[in-house]
Amino acid sequence: MFEDGKISYIEMPAGDLVPLKTFYRDAFGWAFTDYGPTYAAFHEGLDGGFQGDAAAGLGKPLPVLYAKDLEAMEAKVRAAGGTVVQPIFSFPGGRRFHFTDPSGNELAVANYDE
Repeated sequence: MFEDGKISYIEMPAGDLVPLKTFYRDAFGWAFTDYGPTYAAFHEGLDGGFQGDAAAGLGKPLPVLYAKDLEAMEAKVRAAGGTVVQPIFSFPGGRRFHFTDPSGNELAVANYDE
């Protein structure tokens, strides 16, 4: 299923979710699962979601990698020169942390409740 260090999910910023979901539904036939008024998940080849909460600070797509052991992966990221910008936190469905790579790209690493 999920493998350490592989992309497992992608989050993308969104404004108003209603027209965005309508666009993807009409253009590509996508279906969504809503998690509150500001988040809509999709399962269309690669799982992902649209974050409509501006306070979440998501300004561009966020690739999410998987890790079986989050603490160990966070240590590896730091040792390799990554900068943790959000320490491990819980979210509906699991836990994750965010980091930037040496070029400033932000990614997340997650472990999902199974």
